[in-house]
Amino acid sequence: MKKLDLSLYLVTDKSDDVEKFLNTIEEAIKGGVTVVQIREKTADTLDFYNLALKVKEITTKYNVPLIINDRVDIALAIDADGVHVGQSDMPCDVTRKLIGKDKILGVSAATVNEAQKAEKDGADYIGTGAVFPTATKDDAPSVTKEELKEVVDSIDIPVVAIGGINHGNASELKDTGIAGLSVVSAIMSADDPKKASQELLNIFNS
Repeated sequence: MKKLDLSLYLVTDKSDDVEKFLNTIEEAIKGGVTVVQIREKTADTLDFYNLALKVKEITTKYNVPLIINDRVDIALAIDADGVHVGQSDMPCDVTRKLIGKDKILGVSAATVNEAQKAEKDGADYIGTGAVFPTATKDDAPSVTKEELKEVVDSIDIPVVAIGGINHGNASELKDTGIAGLSVVSAIMSADDPKKASQELLNIFNS
């Protein structure tokens, strides 16, 4: 697996207007997004598959890894770069067997134990949150800055912080040792996704 740049990790939200959705992703990549994860909680399999193919055209054009949330079948069907699973999805070790050793595997983990288990079971990176209150995932456990640091320090694989991160609070995560910021609304809902991405990346890199 090639070295993964997780600095600005975009997670998509629901795609009602596909044209706008795809344009937002492309503009975000132009602004510096380094990884794209498609999250479609309610889409039919065929719709998800077709949408993922369209997104893959964009990510391939810019050489940005495409990760599919939860759906190992979709990830394999479109030959995405990887898959991201949560604690209530397909177990990490089983997912690793299904996707093979060369695909990227991310796991959501809110505690040190979950993170260490995921690393042992074959995860390439961890997503930890929610670090701030978030409207996009109301069932996400909340994680303090101290807990986030503990997760980062407990494993050798990189950690991205997720949950309610925006331009106003991203700098609060500076000294936690995270490998990147994972955002949804701060980019997907922005009037200018390219500019929003540039600004978030600047905050993270400064």
